Amino acid sequence: MQAHIEALKDSKHCPLWLDHEDLPATLPALQKDEHCELLIVGGGFTGLWAALQLKERNPDSDIILIEKTFIGDGASGRNGGFISEDLAHGAENMVQRFPVEAEKLAELGHQNVKEFLNTLERYGIDARYEKVGGTEVATDAKYVEYLRQVYEKNKAAGNDVVWFDKEAMQAEVHSPTYLAGLWYKEGYDGVLDPARLCWGLKRVLVELGVRIYEQTSLENFKQLHDKSMQSECPGGTICSDKIFFATNGYHSPVAKIRRKVLPVWDYQLATEPLTDEQLASIGWNKFRHALYDNFNMFHYYRLTQDNRITWGGGGAVRYYFNSNTDQSCADIPARFEQLSKEFFETFPQLSGIKFTHRWSGIIATTTRLCVAPNVGYNGRVSWAVGYTGLGVGAARFGARVGLELLGYYPSDVLKMGFVKKFVIPWPFEPLRWIGYKITHRALVKSDANGGKRGLWLKMLDLMGLGFAC
Repeated sequence: MQAHIEALKDSKHCPLWLDHEDLPATLPALQKDEHCELLIVGGGFTGLWAALQLKERNPDSDIILIEKTFIGDGASGRNGGFISEDLAHGAENMVQRFPVEAEKLAELGHQNVKEFLNTLERYGIDARYEKVGGTEVATDAKYVEYLRQVYEKNKAAGNDVVWFDKEAMQAEVHSPTYLAGLWYKEGYDGVLDPARLCWGLKRVLVELGVRIYEQTSLENFKQLHDKSMQSECPGGTICSDKIFFATNGYHSPVAKIRRKVLPVWDYQLATEPLTDEQLASIGWNKFRHALYDNFNMFHYYRLTQDNRITWGGGGAVRYYFNSNTDQSCADIPARFEQLSKEFFETFPQLSGIKFTHRWSGIIATTTRLCVAPNVGYNGRVSWAVGYTGLGVGAARFGARVGLELLGYYPSDVLKMGFVKKFVIPWPFEPLRWIGYKITHRALVKSDANGGKRGLWLKMLDLMGLGFAC
């Protein structure tokens, strides 16, 4: 058996973050008819932050939150735990999509994460946050000059960035694949434990009087009249003044949501805890950089507090025909074997280490590569979906916008193109699948050619369309 496959042999198919004795008890499902002011559908980051922000602004708000499985089971408990101030999936994407608002979005993103962290401190939520910034590494000679140009632009703009040439990058974190690196130090970017964040928010909401029903799915809903919505669940009916959908990539009864998001499967691995000797062999014990490479099909990886490495992304990311989100896609051996192979290519000195956990989950992406908030049903239903892998921090802002769209403490944010600009929907199948396959091949080819974009990707750029990588 090949070494990278052997390393997976005894791994557990479960997200590392959720495999813990501290996992809180699941709250009872809905078993009766209910009434509330606001119904929130979805118990991930967006839904939890929406409930908390409204409760803080108006403690008397009557809120019910329902979750199909348990709090944090979706993307919120299955991500890499990278927290970023970014609201629009990178400075380049932000400038391309919202050139007039780029500076304002950067300010809003910074303020959003500052308030995020203040909230954790206020309520004693230990999400294991580490302010380590983010370090982008070049592993292809053709990307070194590009990364250097990015550094120069950031430095000229007054941003706190550090350039690592090959020798310096190797001194920070040792991998034979590293040719250069760019460390983004400023702001609050870093890493955390996403499940502990969910559990902490859940605890606080219960203490504040939010009624949470887990194991409760929404079967359908309808508008009764101008001031009332009716939602049907297996255990009862919920009548509410308004509804906020925080379902992200999972199936929604709102057709406009289904057309706006593409559910993409991402796969991750976690190693056993590294020994001091293993840590020293890669030098990661000196500064705990959160790392990612600068390919289209990029890897992202970080250290946990018990010194495991979580490793995700790369070529294992996939979209499956007809927006498939069922568990048949969750544990595909070839995806994890590819991740394992790429891991040992990056850190060959860790040969022999074992992976203890393997897992996967849905990333919801939009054609603009960032969250798409909107409102319908005469202002009674809103949503914020499509974070494209950067939802740990941005979900709090998405929740804020979703609430404002429902009339809760609206601000000038609602006047921004970020909120008002039409989001191009994804095409119907089979065009969606065909477009994805062509784009996926084009991205892989672009990475092999030092980032050079072929005709297909250039056409997408001209059309202002994002793509699933």
